[in-house]
Amino acid sequence: MSNKKVYIVSGAGLSAESGIRTFRDSNGLWEDYRVEDVCSTDGFRRDRQLVLDFYDARRADIEEKEPNYAHKRLAELKNTYPDNIVMLTQNVDDMLERAGCNDLVHLHGTLTDLRCESCDTVFPIGYKTQEGETCPNCESSHIRHNVVMFGEAAPEYEHLGKLYSEADMVVVIGTSGQVIDTAYMAQRIHNSVLNNLDVDEYHDRAFKHKFYLPATEAADDVCNLIEEFLEG
Repeated sequence: MSNKKVYIVSGAGLSAESGIRTFRDSNGLWEDYRVEDVCSTDGFRRDRQLVLDFYDARRADIEEKEPNYAHKRLAELKNTYPDNIVMLTQNVDDMLERAGCNDLVHLHGTLTDLRCESCDTVFPIGYKTQEGETCPNCESSHIRHNVVMFGEAAPEYEHLGKLYSEADMVVVIGTSGQVIDTAYMAQRIHNSVLNNLDVDEYHDRAFKHKFYLPATEAADDVCNLIEEFLEG
C-alpha cells in the first residue's frame, strides 16, 4: 500500500449544491445577517443572544439538507484510503459525516456540537436549540456554539502545519482561499488540484490541475486524479 499523503481541503463550495449558504454568497451577509454581528467575538460581546439564536437557526436549517454527490464521492474515497487521505474542511455543517466520511477535521468547528464556556467541554446537540442546555461535565449553563468566530484562535489549524510537512498532494475544493491561504499550499506542494466555480488567475496560477465546475460535476475527475496519484 502506498504511503503517500493527500490532503483534501474543502470549503463552502462543496456544500453549496446541498443548499447551504455562507456569508460570501451576498456581500458579507450570511442568511441576511452582517458577518461582524454574528461571526465575530465583538458581535458576540455586543449581543450574545442574537448570536446564539443565529446558530440555533443554522443548526435547524442543516437538519433538512442532504449530502450531495461530491460529499458522497469524497467520503467513499476517504474510506477507501483511510491512511493516505487527510480530510480537512472549513465547513461547519455535517454533510461529509452524513455521507459516511470517517475521521474528518473541522477547521472552524461544528454546528451540531456545543461548547461549555466554564470547562471547555464540547458535546453534541444535533439540530436542537441550545436553549436550556447545561454542560454534561460541569453542569454550567454558560454554553455557546462550537463554531470559531473571527477574533478567536482556531485550534485545529495545527493540521495545516502538518499539511506542509506531510502532504504529497493537496486538493482544494470550493474555497476562495481568503480565510486560509490555499494558493500558498499549491506553491509549496507540487501535486495540487483546484476545484472552484470562479476563476481567480492570481490565486489559481500555482495549481497543477484546475476544474472550474460545481463540486458535484468535478467530483469524479478530482477523485480519479487522487486515485491515480495514490496507485501510481
